Order: sequence, then structure tokens, then C-alpha cells
Amino acid sequence: MELRVLPVEASQKKPIPTDDAKLGFGRVFSDHMFQMEYSTAKGWHNARIEPYHELSLDPACTVLHYGQEAFEGLKAYRGDQDGIFLFRHRDNLRRMNASCRRLVMPEIDIDFVSDALKKLVLLDRDWIPRSPGCALYIRPNIIGVDPFLGVKPAESFIFYIIVGPVGAYYPEGFNPVSIWVSDRYVRAVRGGIGEAKTGGNYAASLLAQKEAKQKGFSQVLWLDAIHRKYIEEVGTMNIFFMFDDEVATSPLDGSILPGITRDSVIQILRKWGVPVVERKFSIDEVISAQKSGALKEVFGTGTAAIISPVATIHYQGHNYTVADGKTGPLSQRLYDFLLDIQYGRKPDPFGWVERID
Repeated sequence: MELRVLPVEASQKKPIPTDDAKLGFGRVFSDHMFQMEYSTAKGWHNARIEPYHELSLDPACTVLHYGQEAFEGLKAYRGDQDGIFLFRHRDNLRRMNASCRRLVMPEIDIDFVSDALKKLVLLDRDWIPRSPGCALYIRPNIIGVDPFLGVKPAESFIFYIIVGPVGAYYPEGFNPVSIWVSDRYVRAVRGGIGEAKTGGNYAASLLAQKEAKQKGFSQVLWLDAIHRKYIEEVGTMNIFFMFDDEVATSPLDGSILPGITRDSVIQILRKWGVPVVERKFSIDEVISAQKSGALKEVFGTGTAAIISPVATIHYQGHNYTVADGKTGPLSQRLYDFLLDIQYGRKPDPFGWVERID
């Protein structure tokens, strides 16, 4: 398949933000986007990079009525010697294909889309922020677009990638956040679509997230849907708990997202010789460990925030402080290490980072 590149006219270019401190997250988008279409007759076709534009959809299209959609999130970094770096981007595309299989959508050609993604990033490289902690966020998305009312898999799809400059995901930046444990609402259940990166999972989280924000908390910590006691993940992150000298995180049993940063942290900890396990553990175990002093650190992991230390866990009307409300040494070490390799400042012993310019 040929990739056509149709640059925006100079007169139509958008103003590029000049104050990285005011970027926020996910509000500004660059001049170009990648798009291609799929039909059962043609497969994937009409691939092009073109000026950023609105999508035209039939009011009856599948994604609007039955939620047949999957997306990804990754970043491009402006790093050492003004180089442009990608972090494990092919793993994101592989995970997108896993989501597509679960949601009965056509898989993408990873090599082709990887090449298109790089061309898009380099075409809009002037949009990549220069300030530490900032990056170019990359959002691939696939949607079903059959104009048909009926519960069945679509036969036509649009795949597109949009990009835009971002700052810190949380207003707190890299500072400890507070999380609220939901024992009333659930997000996903084993056998459902919790392990797919699809909009339905996030729609299920909105009400609890709204209530958490109203109570002054940054995120929701989800418990399992069956017993409502086992730790699963945070709304936008996987989560890790350090009990004494061992780090624990929930296993991938079908109800939580297999995070790229989660996997990276597990590999890093093992390389450092830090004991890390994937096991089921309950909120009661967490509270008991906090009371006894065995709970040393808690931190979330995800593309948006990278590492997010947790200062407070709120459960059933009580606040439980972690690490004296400060960033723990392991959280700080992981954050520094990941940023150093993502920005090309230090050698990458895992082969995760690719300089593309």
C-alpha cells in the first residue's frame, strides 16, 4: 500500500504553542493526521498523511451505537542533541491488534503503520515541546463506520492517528496524588473487555471518577467486580504496591489493561534485583500493611503520567497515608530512569527506544 503525504498549506498552519507550562494534556493538536480506510472488498487502503480535519460520519455508524472502537496512547520525545525518540511504539501497535481481535475489527500492518507514524511525527516535529517532562502525544484510533442499526461486527472501518503537544497529565505534575477506592462501582470483569484499550472501559469509569474528583481525589482505584476486594488498576494507570522489600502488582487475568509502562517497570525492577510479583491481593491487605508500616510505597504506571506516586488512599471514609505523603525513593528512581532513556539521555539497556530523525 502506498502512503501519500499531503502537507498543509503554509497559510493554513496552526500557531504552535510557545509556553510549554500551559500545555495541559490532550487539548492541542498538530497540523497533520494519518488516515486510512478498510472494507471487506479492499482491505486497508487509501493511506495518507493530510491536514488535520474533522471526520464525517453517518449518524447510524457502528461506533456511535455499539462502541466498536479501539485506541492507543504513546509519545514522541525531543531529547538528546535535539533527537526525536519513540518508546516501545511497536508494542503499542501490537496491543492495538490485540484489542482489535477482541472487538472483531481488522488488524493493522504493524510495519506499515509504524512507518506512517514516524513520518507523521517528523512532519510535525516542530510541535514537539522542548521542556523536560513534555512530549508529543500520539493517539491511534480505529472505529467501525457501517451505517447500520443492528448488533453485529462492522465491515468498514477508519483508522487514524492524531498527535499534539502535552505537558504533565496530572496538575500535580510528578508529585504524589491521592486516590479513592471504589467499592460501589466496577469497571470491568474477567471475560469482558477490560484487557482491551477501548472507549467502553473508560465510559464505565466516568461516574466514579466524577465523584472522586468532587471529593478531592485525583483518581479511582478499582477493585475486582466479583468480590469487590482485590486490587485491579487505577482509572488511567496500572498500580504497584511495595510491601517491605517486595513490589506487587495485579496479574493480567483479563480484566485490566496490559500496560506498556507496567511491563517496562516489571522488567526494570527485575534487572535491578528488586523482588517483584504479579499476584492477587486485597484492599484489606493494603490497609493492614499501611497500619503496620509494611506498606512502603504505592505508584501508578502509564504512558500519560509515566510514574505517579500515591500519597493517600481513601477507603470507606478513611484516609491512609503512604510514604509520609511524599514521593518514595523507588518511585523517583523509576521515573528518572524511564525519562532518561525516553529522552535519549542515557543508554537504553532494553532496546526499547528508537531515534527516528
